[in-house]
Amino acid sequence: MSDSNFSQNSSGHSSALSWIALFIFTLAWFLTLDYRHLIPSDEGRYAEMAREMLVSGDWITPRYNDYLYFEKPPLQIWATAIIFKLFGLGEWQARFWSALSSYLTILFIAFTANRLYGWRTKWLAPLILLSSPMWIVGGHFNALDMGLSAFLNLSLCSLLLSQHELQNQEKKSARNWMWLCWLGMALATLSKGLIGAALPCLVLLVYSLSTWNWRIWKDLQIPSGLGIFLIITAPWFILISIQNPIFPEFFFIREHVQRFTQDAHQRTGAIYYFVPLLAVGFLPWLAQLPWALGNAWQSRKRGTFSAEWMLLCWFISIFVFFSVSRSKLPGYIIPIFPALALLVVAWLNRSLIYADRLPNLWRWQAILFTVFGIGGFFFLPQMQQMARPDEILAYQNYQVWIGIALACMILACIATYFLARRHGLLSIAVYSIGFFLTATIAGTGHETLGRAVSGFDLAQQVKHQIPKDSPIYSVRILDHTMPFYLERTMIMVEAPDELEFGVQQQPDKWAPTLAEFIERWNRQPQAIALMVPEQYNELKKMGLPMEELGRDQRRVMVRHPAPALRQ
Repeated sequence: MSDSNFSQNSSGHSSALSWIALFIFTLAWFLTLDYRHLIPSDEGRYAEMAREMLVSGDWITPRYNDYLYFEKPPLQIWATAIIFKLFGLGEWQARFWSALSSYLTILFIAFTANRLYGWRTKWLAPLILLSSPMWIVGGHFNALDMGLSAFLNLSLCSLLLSQHELQNQEKKSARNWMWLCWLGMALATLSKGLIGAALPCLVLLVYSLSTWNWRIWKDLQIPSGLGIFLIITAPWFILISIQNPIFPEFFFIREHVQRFTQDAHQRTGAIYYFVPLLAVGFLPWLAQLPWALGNAWQSRKRGTFSAEWMLLCWFISIFVFFSVSRSKLPGYIIPIFPALALLVVAWLNRSLIYADRLPNLWRWQAILFTVFGIGGFFFLPQMQQMARPDEILAYQNYQVWIGIALACMILACIATYFLARRHGLLSIAVYSIGFFLTATIAGTGHETLGRAVSGFDLAQQVKHQIPKDSPIYSVRILDHTMPFYLERTMIMVEAPDELEFGVQQQPDKWAPTLAEFIERWNRQPQAIALMVPEQYNELKKMGLPMEELGRDQRRVMVRHPAPALRQ
């Protein structure tokens, strides 16, 4: 057989294996979406908002529990409502937008790496990202952070590709990539607010100041790009402001300026709040990260463009921005992980791989994680110490999942060690897949704990016993999953929680005191109420007529006593 025929056959086999690997990865990424029930608060909240939007037919004004809810823009709510329309209500449908956006980002990172660093990195970059625990969890959780991250990284990668094309004198292609960058910022803004445009601008400013490269601003296609941005974002902001004149003050002042500068949302944290989240979220590649950051530092050149330095500015700017913010939640730093993946792959491509062999550091890393994995088995029994008495069995079941996850990590690391000498790329692939399976198994198994906080089981007990015209009161509690599973909104009583703005705008839609609820309850024999068991016992002692309709570990649903019992 000639060398050319052998090369063609090898290329064909490689291509076929690549498509098979992509197919298996796709199945693994999406098939776990329906295993877990929705948990508070984000998963239930955004699923219910999409359901209410679909039922009401109002695609302009977001509502939650039938109250005005202006905290976030509606892009993900729109997308999820459409998914509900096409495929019905369900857990996988509620999570599909997060899963799809994270999945497409992995593919786009592969494309970007290939264009910037060559064919080998188109496999390394997605392997690094899909094995990052924070990215895996975010991609299988119904929250706004992943959609925001996907579109922010669409903007980042498009900017990198635009500069790459300019270096190759491809001005038309560079312009098109910049237009895609502006599109990404617009969709990020519609995903979670002005942060979708503010973060890229902050990164670009930091980059320009640190390199004193201001010529890059001339390549941003600002007039046409700003037009794209406004065409996409302005219509919704204008329409909702016309329908709800109070929206601009609430959204732009309270939800942006005050969220960053004040403690009103009670989501404070120490300046190092995100450090352990970064460590856990990028755990498989922490050993490579210092070298990758050092490589980016060396790439910095005054007055010239460096993709690695731009990636480093992206990481540092976003990490510092949220670290100094007065509002902190774990998902806020998810946008940094694709940039970290590209930073690591740039270093791997240039400095680590020699003739498909890996240095001893890689093997020692595999040994270290093997030891950690084995040690993890000795700490598993301590998980039960966090359990309430009625949750011990759930924690015992979760230990089985964690044990399987640790076993996957140990086996993958052992294989990584032996492959590192002669099959470097395969060693990296096995290592990445092992950590992907570890995080996926551990995250999926959380259903054993999450089911207790989800309202699914209680909703199944009572759903068909509640008349369609019965008002449902939520007494001193905002349960984020019950409205979705009941497919009914609830009337808040005394403690509106995060719906405070909504009840202020619609005071006729809630009961501001427990006394008013009691008065309403006594004149509404068809009424239903949700409360915690302690509240139920208190009202029973007060002599309020009620009987249990259903109960779980955390909630009780009650109704008026049956006629025979009233007598």
